[in-house]
Amino acid sequence: MKKLLSTSVFVFLLVSQSFAWGQLGHYLIGYMADKQLKKSVRKKVEKVLYPMSIARSGTWMDDIKSDHAYDYAYTWHYMTSRNGEYDESIQEKGGNIFAEINRIKNELKAGNLEPQKEAEMLKMLIHLVEDIHQPLHVGTGEDKGGNDVKVQYFGKSTNLHAVWDSGMLDGKSMSYTEIGDELSRRIDKKTISKYRSGTMQDWLAEAVAARPAIYTLPENNKLSYAYGYENSQLLEERLIAASVRLAQILEDIYG
Repeated sequence: MKKLLSTSVFVFLLVSQSFAWGQLGHYLIGYMADKQLKKSVRKKVEKVLYPMSIARSGTWMDDIKSDHAYDYAYTWHYMTSRNGEYDESIQEKGGNIFAEINRIKNELKAGNLEPQKEAEMLKMLIHLVEDIHQPLHVGTGEDKGGNDVKVQYFGKSTNLHAVWDSGMLDGKSMSYTEIGDELSRRIDKKTISKYRSGTMQDWLAEAVAARPAIYTLPENNKLSYAYGYENSQLLEERLIAASVRLAQILEDIYG
């Protein structure tokens, strides 16, 4: 029984560390994107996703990781880019986040999908657009997107990827609506124009540009207030960018 319990705990930790943004981050991005949508687009998107909200839909693709029927999508959450390029030859054979965003977006735009299929594909697209803006989901190919970088965060053993997924955000002890309302105050016309004008290739370049700050760690790899403070602006900028681009994509499909 003890061995079984230990195995279950290990599997839980392994799966939980591969999540992106954590539930708070996904809710937050979806909530901010929802606030930016045109009414007509929001109505169409909500009809497809019902009874889920746009904010809630962002966590669905992590929820289904426990369902083996969706094992085919395991590698879709991330990709490898050494210098900001998209190189198909170094990606996972099962698919990757860059290719799947493009494919799903095009299939949704083409239409003629069964309602359940459309809903699932839309929830996947929302999640993946959010994921790709967590910089460590565009990995170097050397440390599993920071999962192999073991750190202590406020005295608790974890890894660098988990700190960016949820550690810094959860540490704010605020709801997704509280954080979302605050960050949304910064989304003006200039900000929207800046992020909407970027291509997906630019998204990869942004992730690579964030690496020096993300990987600047103390020698003992013990992180606390200083690391969160130094990376707070980068974290918030990534969340804002994800929300603007998610709203743009939803309007492109359902506008």
